[in-house]
Amino acid sequence: MANSIPQAGRLLRIFGLGFGLAVVIGGVIGSGIMRNPSVVAAGFLDPKYILLAWLVGGLFVAIDAMPTVELGAAIPLAGGPYSLAARAIGPFTGFFVGWADWLQLAISTGFISVAFGEYVLRLGLLSFLSAGQIAILLVLACGVLNWIGSRVGGASQNIGSALKALGLIILVAVLFFGPVNHDAVAAAPSSPVFTWVAAMVALRAIYGAYGGWQAAVYFSEEVHQPERNVARATFAGIAMVTALYVLVNAAVLHVLPMGALVSSNLAVSDAMRLVLGERSGVVVTGLAILCVATIANLQIMEHIRTTYAMARRGILPPKLATVSASGTPRAALLVVLGATCLIIAGADMVKGQLYEILLNLYAPNVMIIFLFLSYAAIRLRQTEPDLPRPWTMPFYPWPAIISMVLNGALLVAFLVSDWRTGIWSALFLALAVPLYALGHKRWR
Repeated sequence: MANSIPQAGRLLRIFGLGFGLAVVIGGVIGSGIMRNPSVVAAGFLDPKYILLAWLVGGLFVAIDAMPTVELGAAIPLAGGPYSLAARAIGPFTGFFVGWADWLQLAISTGFISVAFGEYVLRLGLLSFLSAGQIAILLVLACGVLNWIGSRVGGASQNIGSALKALGLIILVAVLFFGPVNHDAVAAAPSSPVFTWVAAMVALRAIYGAYGGWQAAVYFSEEVHQPERNVARATFAGIAMVTALYVLVNAAVLHVLPMGALVSSNLAVSDAMRLVLGERSGVVVTGLAILCVATIANLQIMEHIRTTYAMARRGILPPKLATVSASGTPRAALLVVLGATCLIIAGADMVKGQLYEILLNLYAPNVMIIFLFLSYAAIRLRQTEPDLPRPWTMPFYPWPAIISMVLNGALLVAFLVSDWRTGIWSALFLALAVPLYALGHKRWR
Protein backbone atom coordinates (compact mmCIF):
# COMPACT_ATOMS: atom_id res chain seq x y z
CA MET A 1 0.00 0.00 0.00
CA ALA A 2 1.33 3.44 -0.93
CA ASN A 3 2.15 5.82 1.88
CA SER A 4 1.61 9.57 2.10
CA ILE A 5 5.22 10.47 1.19
CA PRO A 6 5.31 12.20 -2.21
CA GLN A 7 7.07 10.13 -4.86
CA ALA A 8 7.66 10.91 -8.52
CA GLY A 9 4.94 9.32 -10.62
CA ARG A 10 2.76 8.32 -7.66
CA LEU A 11 -0.42 9.72 -6.24
CA LEU A 12 -0.82 10.21 -2.49
CA ARG A 13 -3.06 8.00 -0.40
CA ILE A 14 -4.59 10.80 1.67
CA PHE A 15 -8.37 10.51 1.27
CA GLY A 16 -10.77 8.80 3.64
CA LEU A 17 -14.28 7.41 3.45
CA GLY A 18 -15.72 10.91 3.84
CA PHE A 19 -14.08 11.99 0.61
CA GLY A 20 -15.43 8.90 -1.15
CA LEU A 21 -18.95 9.78 -0.02
CA ALA A 22 -18.43 13.40 -1.06
CA VAL A 23 -17.41 12.52 -4.62
CA VAL A 24 -20.32 10.10 -5.07
CA ILE A 25 -22.89 12.57 -3.72
CA GLY A 26 -21.22 15.48 -5.49
CA GLY A 27 -20.94 13.54 -8.73
CA VAL A 28 -24.59 12.51 -8.85
CA ILE A 29 -26.60 15.47 -7.58
CA GLY A 30 -26.82 18.05 -10.34
CA SER A 31 -29.33 19.74 -12.58
CA GLY A 32 -31.17 16.44 -13.14
CA ILE A 33 -33.05 16.62 -9.85
CA MET A 34 -33.98 20.25 -10.61
CA ARG A 35 -35.42 19.51 -14.06
CA ASN A 36 -36.46 15.86 -14.15
CA PRO A 37 -39.31 15.69 -11.56
CA SER A 38 -41.75 17.03 -14.16
CA VAL A 39 -40.57 14.50 -16.78
CA VAL A 40 -40.98 11.63 -14.33
CA ALA A 41 -44.38 12.93 -13.18
CA ALA A 42 -45.57 12.98 -16.81
CA GLY A 43 -44.67 9.30 -17.08
CA PHE A 44 -46.42 8.02 -13.94
CA LEU A 45 -49.08 10.64 -13.02
CA ASP A 46 -49.63 9.35 -9.47
CA PRO A 47 -47.64 10.57 -6.45
CA LYS A 48 -47.09 7.11 -4.98
CA TYR A 49 -45.90 5.69 -8.32
CA ILE A 50 -43.64 8.70 -8.89
CA LEU A 51 -41.94 8.27 -5.52
CA LEU A 52 -41.72 4.51 -6.05
CA ALA A 53 -40.08 5.08 -9.45
CA TRP A 54 -37.36 7.26 -7.90
CA LEU A 55 -36.83 4.71 -5.14
CA VAL A 56 -36.62 1.80 -7.57
CA GLY A 57 -34.30 3.90 -9.75
CA GLY A 58 -31.86 4.20 -6.86
CA LEU A 59 -32.07 0.46 -6.22
CA PHE A 60 -31.45 -0.31 -9.86
CA VAL A 61 -28.45 2.02 -9.98
CA ALA A 62 -27.03 0.15 -6.98
CA ILE A 63 -27.36 -3.09 -8.96
CA ASP A 64 -25.80 -1.43 -12.02
CA ALA A 65 -22.87 -0.34 -9.81
CA MET A 66 -22.06 -3.81 -8.49
CA PRO A 67 -19.77 -5.03 -11.31
CA THR A 68 -17.80 -1.77 -11.30
CA VAL A 69 -17.46 -1.77 -7.52
CA GLU A 70 -16.23 -5.36 -7.51
CA LEU A 71 -13.55 -4.40 -10.03
CA GLY A 72 -12.67 -1.18 -8.21
CA ALA A 73 -12.20 -2.93 -4.86
CA ALA A 74 -10.05 -5.67 -6.41
CA ILE A 75 -7.99 -3.32 -8.63
CA PRO A 76 -7.34 -0.16 -6.56
CA LEU A 77 -5.73 1.90 -9.33
CA ALA A 78 -6.34 5.49 -10.39
CA GLY A 79 -8.02 6.13 -13.71
CA GLY A 80 -11.50 4.75 -13.19
CA PRO A 81 -12.94 2.67 -16.06
CA TYR A 82 -9.68 2.72 -18.04
CA SER A 83 -7.60 0.93 -15.42
CA LEU A 84 -10.32 -1.62 -14.69
CA ALA A 85 -10.98 -2.52 -18.32
CA ALA A 86 -7.26 -2.67 -19.16
CA ARG A 87 -6.60 -5.19 -16.38
CA ALA A 88 -9.69 -7.32 -16.98
CA ILE A 89 -9.97 -7.35 -20.77
CA GLY A 90 -6.70 -6.11 -22.22
CA PRO A 91 -4.66 -3.00 -23.02
CA PHE A 92 -6.41 -1.99 -26.25
CA THR A 93 -9.92 -2.48 -24.90
CA GLY A 94 -8.86 -0.61 -21.80
CA PHE A 95 -7.66 2.29 -23.92
CA PHE A 96 -10.88 2.23 -25.95
CA VAL A 97 -12.91 2.49 -22.73
CA GLY A 98 -10.53 5.15 -21.42
CA TRP A 99 -10.83 7.16 -24.64
CA ALA A 100 -14.63 7.01 -24.45
CA ASP A 101 -14.40 8.20 -20.85
CA TRP A 102 -11.86 10.90 -21.71
CA LEU A 103 -14.15 12.31 -24.41
CA GLN A 104 -17.28 12.30 -22.29
CA LEU A 105 -15.51 13.96 -19.36
CA ALA A 106 -14.11 16.74 -21.56
CA ILE A 107 -17.43 17.49 -23.24
CA SER A 108 -19.68 17.13 -20.22
CA THR A 109 -17.39 19.29 -18.07
CA GLY A 110 -17.59 21.97 -20.71
CA PHE A 111 -21.38 21.72 -20.84
CA ILE A 112 -21.68 21.85 -17.06
CA SER A 113 -19.37 24.85 -16.89
CA VAL A 114 -21.40 26.75 -19.49
CA ALA A 115 -24.53 26.00 -17.45
CA PHE A 116 -22.70 27.56 -14.49
CA GLY A 117 -22.09 30.66 -16.60
CA GLU A 118 -25.76 30.88 -17.56
CA TYR A 119 -26.82 30.63 -13.91
CA VAL A 120 -24.38 33.37 -12.92
CA LEU A 121 -25.76 35.66 -15.63
CA ARG A 122 -29.30 34.88 -14.43
CA LEU A 123 -28.35 36.42 -11.09
CA GLY A 124 -27.16 39.55 -12.87
CA LEU A 125 -23.49 38.92 -12.05
CA LEU A 126 -20.54 39.35 -14.46
CA SER A 127 -22.92 40.65 -17.12
CA PHE A 128 -19.98 42.02 -19.13
CA LEU A 129 -18.90 38.43 -19.88
CA SER A 130 -20.56 35.69 -21.92
CA ALA A 131 -21.64 32.38 -20.39
CA GLY A 132 -18.71 30.71 -22.15
CA GLN A 133 -16.20 33.15 -20.73
CA ILE A 134 -17.56 32.64 -17.22
CA ALA A 135 -17.35 28.89 -17.82
CA ILE A 136 -13.67 29.18 -18.71
CA LEU A 137 -13.08 31.16 -15.51
CA LEU A 138 -14.73 28.34 -13.54
CA VAL A 139 -12.56 25.70 -15.22
CA LEU A 140 -9.43 27.73 -14.53
CA ALA A 141 -10.46 28.27 -10.89
CA CYS A 142 -10.90 24.51 -10.47
CA GLY A 143 -7.52 24.10 -12.11
CA VAL A 144 -5.90 26.42 -9.57
CA LEU A 145 -7.38 24.44 -6.68
CA ASN A 146 -6.09 21.17 -8.09
CA TRP A 147 -2.70 22.66 -9.04
CA ILE A 148 -2.14 23.59 -5.38
CA GLY A 149 -2.53 19.95 -4.42
CA SER A 150 -4.73 16.94 -3.88
CA ARG A 151 -5.60 17.96 -0.33
CA VAL A 152 -6.97 21.33 -1.45
CA GLY A 153 -8.86 19.81 -4.39
CA GLY A 154 -10.28 17.09 -2.15
CA ALA A 155 -11.23 19.56 0.60
CA SER A 156 -13.06 21.78 -1.90
CA GLN A 157 -15.02 18.73 -3.07
CA ASN A 158 -15.90 17.76 0.49
CA ILE A 159 -17.16 21.27 1.26
CA GLY A 160 -19.07 21.64 -2.01
CA SER A 161 -20.81 18.26 -1.69
CA ALA A 162 -21.76 18.91 1.94
CA LEU A 163 -23.23 22.31 1.08
CA LYS A 164 -25.07 20.81 -1.88
CA ALA A 165 -26.71 18.12 0.26
CA LEU A 166 -27.51 20.65 3.00
CA GLY A 167 -29.04 22.97 0.42
CA LEU A 168 -31.39 20.22 -0.81
CA ILE A 169 -32.40 19.38 2.76
CA ILE A 170 -33.22 23.04 3.43
CA LEU A 171 -35.15 23.20 0.16
CA VAL A 172 -37.21 20.17 1.19
CA ALA A 173 -37.96 21.73 4.59
CA VAL A 174 -39.05 25.02 3.00
CA LEU A 175 -41.41 23.24 0.59
CA PHE A 176 -42.94 21.06 3.31
CA PHE A 177 -43.36 23.69 5.99
CA GLY A 178 -43.51 27.04 4.16
CA PRO A 179 -46.78 28.85 3.32
CA VAL A 180 -48.11 27.98 -0.15
CA ASN A 181 -49.79 30.50 -2.46
CA HIS A 182 -53.02 28.54 -2.97
CA ASP A 183 -54.44 31.06 -5.44
CA ALA A 184 -51.64 30.26 -7.86
CA VAL A 185 -52.14 26.54 -7.27
CA ALA A 186 -55.83 26.75 -8.11
CA ALA A 187 -54.99 27.90 -11.65
CA ALA A 188 -53.05 24.71 -12.43
CA PRO A 189 -53.84 22.84 -15.69
CA SER A 190 -55.34 19.36 -15.70
CA SER A 191 -53.18 16.22 -15.76
CA PRO A 192 -52.39 14.54 -19.11
CA VAL A 193 -53.31 10.97 -20.03
CA PHE A 194 -50.89 8.14 -19.26
CA THR A 195 -48.83 6.80 -22.17
CA TRP A 196 -46.11 4.15 -22.25
CA VAL A 197 -43.89 6.46 -24.28
CA ALA A 198 -43.96 9.05 -21.48
CA ALA A 199 -43.23 6.30 -18.95
CA MET A 200 -40.15 5.18 -20.91
CA VAL A 201 -38.93 8.79 -21.14
CA ALA A 202 -39.45 9.09 -17.38
CA LEU A 203 -37.37 6.00 -16.68
CA ARG A 204 -34.55 7.35 -18.83
CA ALA A 205 -34.73 10.67 -16.97
CA ILE A 206 -34.40 8.87 -13.63
CA TYR A 207 -31.43 6.87 -14.88
CA GLY A 208 -29.77 10.07 -16.08
CA ALA A 209 -30.37 11.86 -12.79
CA TYR A 210 -28.43 9.13 -10.95
CA GLY A 211 -25.42 9.37 -13.29
CA GLY A 212 -22.00 9.89 -11.69
CA TRP A 213 -22.20 7.19 -8.99
CA GLN A 214 -18.87 5.68 -10.16
CA ALA A 215 -16.82 8.68 -8.95
CA ALA A 216 -15.08 6.87 -6.07
CA VAL A 217 -13.46 4.38 -8.47
CA TYR A 218 -11.33 7.12 -10.05
CA PHE A 219 -9.66 7.80 -6.69
CA SER A 220 -9.20 4.26 -5.35
CA GLU A 221 -5.40 4.65 -5.47
CA GLU A 222 -5.67 7.70 -3.20
CA VAL A 223 -8.27 6.43 -0.72
CA HIS A 224 -7.28 4.69 2.50
CA GLN A 225 -8.37 1.03 2.53
CA PRO A 226 -9.81 1.11 -1.00
CA GLU A 227 -10.69 -2.57 -0.74
CA ARG A 228 -13.38 -1.53 1.76
CA ASN A 229 -14.02 2.16 1.20
CA VAL A 230 -14.74 2.12 -2.54
CA ALA A 231 -17.75 -0.13 -1.95
CA ARG A 232 -18.81 1.68 1.20
CA ALA A 233 -18.63 5.11 -0.43
CA THR A 234 -20.42 4.02 -3.61
CA PHE A 235 -23.36 2.23 -2.04
CA ALA A 236 -23.76 4.57 0.92
CA GLY A 237 -23.59 7.52 -1.48
CA ILE A 238 -26.23 6.00 -3.77
CA ALA A 239 -28.46 5.37 -0.74
CA MET A 240 -28.09 8.97 0.47
CA VAL A 241 -28.79 10.39 -2.98
CA THR A 242 -31.84 8.16 -3.36
CA ALA A 243 -33.21 9.39 -0.04
CA LEU A 244 -32.63 13.02 -1.06
CA TYR A 245 -34.25 12.49 -4.46
CA VAL A 246 -37.34 10.89 -2.94
CA LEU A 247 -37.61 13.71 -0.40
CA VAL A 248 -37.25 16.42 -3.05
CA ASN A 249 -39.96 14.85 -5.20
CA ALA A 250 -42.24 14.38 -2.19
CA ALA A 251 -41.75 18.05 -1.30
CA VAL A 252 -42.50 19.19 -4.86
CA LEU A 253 -45.62 16.99 -4.95
CA HIS A 254 -46.67 18.53 -1.63
CA VAL A 255 -46.73 21.98 -3.23
CA LEU A 256 -47.59 21.47 -6.91
CA PRO A 257 -50.73 19.70 -8.16
CA MET A 258 -50.09 17.09 -10.80
CA GLY A 259 -51.14 19.23 -13.74
CA ALA A 260 -48.81 22.07 -12.75
CA LEU A 261 -45.95 19.65 -12.08
CA VAL A 262 -46.23 17.91 -15.43
CA SER A 263 -46.35 21.19 -17.38
CA SER A 264 -43.34 22.69 -15.55
CA ASN A 265 -39.88 22.95 -17.12
CA LEU A 266 -38.24 23.65 -13.74
CA ALA A 267 -40.46 21.94 -11.19
CA VAL A 268 -38.33 22.71 -8.12
CA SER A 269 -38.11 26.38 -9.10
CA ASP A 270 -41.87 26.62 -9.69
CA ALA A 271 -42.62 24.95 -6.35
CA MET A 272 -40.27 27.32 -4.53
CA ARG A 273 -41.93 30.30 -6.22
CA LEU A 274 -45.29 29.30 -4.73
CA VAL A 275 -43.70 29.31 -1.27
CA LEU A 276 -41.16 32.13 -1.37
CA GLY A 277 -42.48 34.28 -4.19
CA GLU A 278 -40.01 36.07 -6.45
CA ARG A 279 -37.21 35.56 -3.93
CA SER A 280 -37.19 31.90 -4.89
CA GLY A 281 -35.31 32.58 -8.11
CA VAL A 282 -32.20 33.66 -6.25
CA VAL A 283 -32.37 30.66 -3.89
CA VAL A 284 -32.85 28.03 -6.59
CA THR A 285 -30.29 29.60 -8.94
CA GLY A 286 -27.76 29.78 -6.10
CA LEU A 287 -28.28 26.09 -5.36
CA ALA A 288 -27.94 25.27 -9.06
CA ILE A 289 -24.65 27.21 -9.21
CA LEU A 290 -23.32 25.20 -6.27
CA CYS A 291 -24.44 21.92 -7.88
CA VAL A 292 -22.79 22.49 -11.24
CA ALA A 293 -19.60 24.04 -9.83
CA THR A 294 -19.08 21.02 -7.58
CA ILE A 295 -19.58 18.59 -10.46
CA ALA A 296 -17.24 20.57 -12.72
CA ASN A 297 -14.48 20.40 -10.12
CA LEU A 298 -15.03 16.68 -9.58
CA GLN A 299 -15.00 15.86 -13.27
CA ILE A 300 -11.76 17.76 -13.75
CA MET A 301 -10.26 15.68 -10.92
CA GLU A 302 -11.51 12.48 -12.59
CA HIS A 303 -10.26 13.61 -15.98
CA ILE A 304 -6.78 14.27 -14.60
CA ARG A 305 -6.56 10.77 -13.16
CA THR A 306 -7.73 9.10 -16.37
CA THR A 307 -5.07 11.00 -18.32
CA TYR A 308 -2.43 10.16 -15.72
CA ALA A 309 -3.34 6.46 -15.71
CA MET A 310 -3.07 6.14 -19.50
CA ALA A 311 0.28 7.96 -19.49
CA ARG A 312 1.58 5.69 -16.73
CA ARG A 313 0.77 2.66 -18.88
CA GLY A 314 2.73 4.17 -21.79
CA ILE A 315 -0.20 5.04 -24.06
CA LEU A 316 0.17 8.81 -23.60
CA PRO A 317 3.40 10.83 -23.22
CA PRO A 318 5.19 9.85 -19.97
CA LYS A 319 5.39 13.51 -18.93
CA LEU A 320 1.66 13.31 -18.18
CA ALA A 321 2.36 10.67 -15.52
CA THR A 322 4.56 12.91 -13.38
CA VAL A 323 3.13 13.93 -10.03
CA SER A 324 4.03 17.03 -8.01
CA ALA A 325 5.03 16.83 -4.36
CA SER A 326 1.50 17.96 -3.49
CA GLY A 327 0.01 14.90 -5.23
CA THR A 328 -1.30 16.51 -8.43
CA PRO A 329 -0.32 15.28 -11.93
CA ARG A 330 0.19 18.86 -13.09
CA ALA A 331 1.04 18.12 -16.71
CA ALA A 332 -2.12 16.03 -17.02
CA LEU A 333 -4.04 18.86 -15.35
CA LEU A 334 -2.83 21.35 -17.99
CA VAL A 335 -3.92 19.03 -20.82
CA VAL A 336 -7.36 18.58 -19.26
CA LEU A 337 -7.81 22.33 -18.73
CA GLY A 338 -6.70 23.07 -22.27
CA ALA A 339 -9.06 20.54 -23.87
CA THR A 340 -12.05 21.68 -21.79
CA CYS A 341 -11.45 25.38 -22.43
CA LEU A 342 -11.11 24.76 -26.19
CA ILE A 343 -14.48 22.99 -26.23
CA ILE A 344 -16.10 25.81 -24.28
CA ALA A 345 -14.54 28.48 -26.54
CA GLY A 346 -15.73 26.67 -29.65
CA ALA A 347 -19.26 26.35 -28.31
CA ASP A 348 -19.26 30.01 -27.26
CA MET A 349 -18.28 31.10 -30.76
CA VAL A 350 -21.25 29.34 -32.39
CA LYS A 351 -23.66 30.31 -29.61
CA GLY A 352 -24.56 26.91 -28.29
CA GLN A 353 -25.13 24.96 -31.52
CA LEU A 354 -21.89 23.06 -31.08
CA TYR A 355 -22.95 21.89 -27.64
CA GLU A 356 -26.13 20.29 -28.91
CA ILE A 357 -24.03 18.35 -31.42
CA LEU A 358 -21.33 17.39 -28.93
CA LEU A 359 -23.79 16.29 -26.27
CA ASN A 360 -25.43 13.93 -28.73
CA LEU A 361 -22.04 12.66 -29.86
CA TYR A 362 -20.88 11.61 -26.40
CA ALA A 363 -24.28 10.41 -25.14
CA PRO A 364 -23.61 6.72 -25.95
CA ASN A 365 -20.16 6.78 -24.34
CA VAL A 366 -21.44 6.24 -20.81
CA MET A 367 -23.52 3.25 -21.92
CA ILE A 368 -20.52 1.75 -23.72
CA ILE A 369 -18.28 2.22 -20.67
CA PHE A 370 -20.58 0.39 -18.26
CA LEU A 371 -21.38 -2.29 -20.82
CA PHE A 372 -17.66 -3.09 -21.02
CA LEU A 373 -17.14 -2.89 -17.25
CA SER A 374 -19.97 -5.34 -16.60
CA TYR A 375 -18.40 -7.75 -19.08
CA ALA A 376 -14.98 -7.09 -17.50
CA ALA A 377 -16.23 -8.20 -14.08
CA ILE A 378 -17.38 -11.53 -15.53
CA ARG A 379 -14.21 -12.01 -17.57
CA LEU A 380 -11.91 -11.29 -14.63
CA ARG A 381 -13.73 -13.93 -12.57
CA GLN A 382 -12.80 -16.42 -15.28
CA THR A 383 -9.23 -15.31 -16.05
CA GLU A 384 -8.14 -14.50 -12.47
CA PRO A 385 -10.35 -16.59 -10.18
CA ASP A 386 -7.79 -16.38 -7.34
CA LEU A 387 -7.54 -12.58 -7.40
CA PRO A 388 -8.54 -11.26 -3.94
CA ARG A 389 -11.94 -9.65 -4.18
CA PRO A 390 -12.64 -7.71 -0.98
CA TRP A 391 -16.18 -7.01 -2.20
CA THR A 392 -18.08 -9.39 -4.49
CA MET A 393 -21.40 -8.78 -6.14
CA PRO A 394 -24.23 -10.86 -4.68
CA PHE A 395 -26.09 -13.31 -6.93
CA TYR A 396 -23.19 -13.35 -9.41
CA PRO A 397 -23.36 -13.03 -12.40
CA TRP A 398 -26.88 -11.57 -12.50
CA PRO A 399 -26.05 -7.97 -11.53
CA ALA A 400 -23.45 -7.86 -14.31
CA ILE A 401 -25.88 -9.40 -16.81
CA ILE A 402 -28.65 -6.98 -15.82
CA SER A 403 -26.25 -4.06 -16.22
CA MET A 404 -25.13 -5.29 -19.63
CA VAL A 405 -28.73 -5.73 -20.81
CA LEU A 406 -29.77 -2.28 -19.57
CA ASN A 407 -26.84 -0.39 -21.04
CA GLY A 408 -27.03 -2.39 -24.25
CA ALA A 409 -30.74 -1.60 -24.57
CA LEU A 410 -30.12 2.11 -23.93
CA LEU A 411 -27.35 2.10 -26.54
CA VAL A 412 -29.58 0.43 -29.14
CA ALA A 413 -32.42 2.84 -28.36
CA PHE A 414 -30.07 5.78 -28.87
CA LEU A 415 -28.75 4.44 -32.18
CA VAL A 416 -32.25 3.71 -33.48
CA SER A 417 -33.59 7.14 -32.50
CA ASP A 418 -30.60 9.08 -33.90
CA TRP A 419 -28.55 6.88 -36.19
CA ARG A 420 -26.79 9.77 -37.95
CA THR A 421 -25.33 11.02 -34.68
CA GLY A 422 -24.54 7.41 -33.82
CA ILE A 423 -22.35 7.17 -36.91
CA TRP A 424 -20.42 10.28 -35.90
CA SER A 425 -20.07 8.94 -32.37
CA ALA A 426 -18.63 5.72 -33.76
CA LEU A 427 -16.13 7.70 -35.85
CA PHE A 428 -14.94 9.67 -32.81
CA LEU A 429 -14.59 6.47 -30.80
CA ALA A 430 -12.74 4.85 -33.72
CA LEU A 431 -9.97 7.41 -33.21
CA ALA A 432 -8.91 5.13 -30.36
CA VAL A 433 -7.29 2.81 -32.93
CA PRO A 434 -4.71 5.25 -34.41
CA LEU A 435 -4.19 6.92 -31.03
CA TYR A 436 -3.43 3.59 -29.39
CA ALA A 437 -1.10 2.61 -32.23
CA LEU A 438 0.72 5.93 -31.93
CA GLY A 439 1.06 5.67 -28.18
CA HIS A 440 2.15 2.05 -28.29
CA LYS A 441 4.82 2.85 -30.87
CA ARG A 442 6.20 6.07 -29.38
CA TRP A 443 5.90 5.79 -25.62
CA ARG A 444 5.26 2.23 -24.55
